[in-house]
Amino acid sequence: MSDVVSREKRSEMMSGIRGKDTSPEMMVRSMLHKAGYRYRLHDSTLPGKPDLVFLKYNAVIFVHGCFWHRHNCNRFKWPGTRPEFWKEKLNANAKRDERHREELINEGFRILTIWECALVGTSRTSPELLGSEVETWLKSTETDLEICGESK
Repeated sequence: MSDVVSREKRSEMMSGIRGKDTSPEMMVRSMLHKAGYRYRLHDSTLPGKPDLVFLKYNAVIFVHGCFWHRHNCNRFKWPGTRPEFWKEKLNANAKRDERHREELINEGFRILTIWECALVGTSRTSPELLGSEVETWLKSTETDLEICGESK
């Protein structure tokens, strides 16, 4: 199936997608700030520039978009146009994510990944449950956790 907009328009639309301060990220930041947590944002000294860094807990949080990070959920679908380009790009993103995860763990950090599907859409997790899960994880010693949307 071909794209419904011109190549130039699609390029304009895609260039407007932000890499930080996204709506899902702002939701997580607001929730944690209201709960009294303080954190650093997008620390460029750490691999992958995590969205939130909690030095007190040796923990980082990534808020990943399901499309850009190739999450296996109903929000991810391989594009129909330029399939080779997208396959190469999204596979490279996933490889880079994995490399950054390994580097962070080697540096002694614990990693929480909150997927976009947990924050928006019909499969989103309730804010109360999400907040509880994040707080429990921060206070634990668990190394790695992913929070996804609920399966329907």
